[in-house]
Amino acid sequence: MTEVIEPATAADVAAALRHASEERQSVVIRGAGTKSDWGRTAGHIDVLLDMRRLNRVLAHQHGDLTAVIEAGATLHDVNHTLARHGQWLPLDPPFAEHATIGGILATNDSGPLRHRYGTPRDLVIGIQLATTDGVISKAGGQVVKNVAGYDLSKLVAGSFGSLAAFVSATFKLTPLPAASKTLTLDVPDVASLAQVVRTVMASQIEPIAFEVAATNTTTEAGRPFRTDVGRPSRTEVGRPFRGAVILRFASLPNVVDAQIDQAKALAPLQKCPATIVDGDRERALWREHATRLWDADGAIVRASWLPADIAAALNELERIVEPAMATERERSDLMEREPFDAPLILSPSKDERVAQDRPVRRAAAAGPKASPSIEVIGRAGVGAGLIRIDADEPAQARIIGQLRETAAFGNVVIVRGSAVLKTLVDVWGPQGDRQSLFGSLKQAFDPNGVLNAGRGPL
Repeated sequence: MTEVIEPATAADVAAALRHASEERQSVVIRGAGTKSDWGRTAGHIDVLLDMRRLNRVLAHQHGDLTAVIEAGATLHDVNHTLARHGQWLPLDPPFAEHATIGGILATNDSGPLRHRYGTPRDLVIGIQLATTDGVISKAGGQVVKNVAGYDLSKLVAGSFGSLAAFVSATFKLTPLPAASKTLTLDVPDVASLAQVVRTVMASQIEPIAFEVAATNTTTEAGRPFRTDVGRPSRTEVGRPFRGAVILRFASLPNVVDAQIDQAKALAPLQKCPATIVDGDRERALWREHATRLWDADGAIVRASWLPADIAAALNELERIVEPAMATERERSDLMEREPFDAPLILSPSKDERVAQDRPVRRAAAAGPKASPSIEVIGRAGVGAGLIRIDADEPAQARIIGQLRETAAFGNVVIVRGSAVLKTLVDVWGPQGDRQSLFGSLKQAFDPNGVLNAGRGPL
């Protein structure tokens, strides 16, 4: 039975971790639980350390644009407090309404605002940690200029609770913008999308968000995305990628209008149907953009690519998906001719057939699934985002494996996937030369290996 501990102070967190380490109890640290299914499938959990009682803004130095925030505070509540002084912490990861500061730091998770403001790792300037030896450690400071010493906060951010527990963190803030507008462009094909991205990157305009969205799924209107907000109705998959480019500008009202005019004057952008929204319509657009992948079926992977080569990345994704589509067609034909227990040959590799035989048979018994539906949403100027793969688990695993093998994509990590998928392909992928470094870090911070129940990456 899992014991739930709800510490109220930093000392409570440290004491709980020390006791668990001494007793060799497996510990998982949780905030709001918005990402509790990320990572490998958890092993046995003896202790669940619930951080939500540590939920205060401890200090807001609004003159210095910094704030010290406890790990269990939600991003929504933090920004509500900071807004009293016209400031905010410019982060917008998935599930931002409920995500806690500790969870955001532990996953180093970000959204469209990464284009201007970076990731949590870029915004944190100091941390307070509790380690498994019961020690409370501090690194960094409460002012932006404090850069002395080893940057422990950058090291621990993104470790998924495998090294220590965040107790509190100090962030640099930014003033709330006075006005905001969003320009959305419908783009007919990959080549046009790439041209728009390259043109915006080379221009003088400065959006706070610069998003690309692409899919091989068409809608009833023949378009993959509605720029006037709303969920598309799927009618056909397997078509060439097309999508949208979304630019958000936020500053003084006259600056925003000038930036919109400059963007619309760029030649490649003039060829694309455009929509400009602000106010409630803009907020609704960004809410829908943030949730569209998560509200739909399928596995979701986080990946990176070279921003200037987005056309090459999408073309490579089309190339990878095409054999999976052919496989689905073969599966459907085969099931019309053979009983469900007939062997299904999904790969020319005998070893792969043996390894996947059991889950493939389960998928066949459940009936045929439509050809893979793919959606990509990401930071166009950064070259990072999410790919949703709606197919059965063997097809998902094959596509993910090929994404990891191609030079067009890097850092391909599963952030949402079924238990079956996680038996077919590792969530984190091969670590290469980093594995020995990760092992050394884990040994130094968590010598008894009690943190994170094997979910990784450390």
